Parts: sequence; structure tokens; C-alpha cells
Amino acid sequence: MAEIATIARPYAEAVFRVADGEGKLAAWADVLDRLAAVAANPAIGQVLGDPNVTPDQLYGVIAGGAGDLPAEGQNLVRVLIENGRVGVLPEVRDLFVELKHEREGVVDAEIATAFPLEDAQLATLVGELEARFKRKVKPSVAVDQDLIGGIKVVVGDEVIDGSVRGKLAAMAAALAKV
Repeated sequence: MAEIATIARPYAEAVFRVADGEGKLAAWADVLDRLAAVAANPAIGQVLGDPNVTPDQLYGVIAGGAGDLPAEGQNLVRVLIENGRVGVLPEVRDLFVELKHEREGVVDAEIATAFPLEDAQLATLVGELEARFKRKVKPSVAVDQDLIGGIKVVVGDEVIDGSVRGKLAAMAAALAKV
């Protein structure tokens, strides 16, 4: 994975500089989302590996799948095709989003709950996370019944495990030491 990130980083940083300079971070995030979705499609993987497909044909397939692209987006696709890097588009998008969130003072929080959260509960949790991390929190909530009860929150490389499953695992580990 580190190799893909190393390859994708210069592209993500270049797109970020352009987008930030023009005040178009949200628009570029949308363009990269669409391009990454096209690049992640298994059919595109087959086209990428086909030596009979010309760069112009490949461009047509990608641009057609991504919809209306601005001129800079078209240029990005052509550069990636020329350099044989279309496959790193999902990673370019991910790195761009990281840079965008850093600029905007936002962190992603992956919240796993044993049961669906009500809006008020989610708002309270997000408020507490924002106070703890001193940044705006963008939550992504998923229900995971394996947790048995409680929640598990992942923000960056920090994990807050308030799940019943996590507490049982901690108790089992503590008892194993005795």
C-alpha cells in the first residue's frame, strides 16, 4: 500500500494546490470521487491491461464514465493515462480528501454502533468528539451487531472502544494475566 500512496501523493498534492488556489476544493473533491469510482470499476481494470486500447480510447472510456469534467480534470486524466497511473485514482482521491480536511480543520470519525443512533444521540456524540479533538468531526456511522452494545469510534489512528465486546475482551485479557 505504501508504494501506491507514494505514487499517488504527488498527483493529489498537485490537484490540491490547484483546487485550493482557485477556491474549488469541493468541486475537485466531486471530480475526484467520480474519477475514482470509474477507476475502481473492474471493467476499467480489464481495459487498462488491454494493449489494443489506445490512450485516446482509454480517455474516452474514463471521461465518459466520469461525466462532465472540467478542463483541469480532463488534463489530469490525460496525464495519468500518459504515465500509466490511472489505477491510483482512488488513492489520489483519498489523499486529496485528507489534505482538504486538514485545510478545513475536519477529521473523519468512523463510528460503529451496536444499534442505530438517534439524531440527538449522534449530535451529542459528535459534539463530544469535536471537544476532544478540537476540530470539526465528519461522522460516518455503521451498525455492527457484533459489538453487542455500546460504540466504537476511530478517528485517525486513535480508537475509542466503548463497546461491550471490547470491554469483554479487556476483561478476558486481564483474567488471563492472573
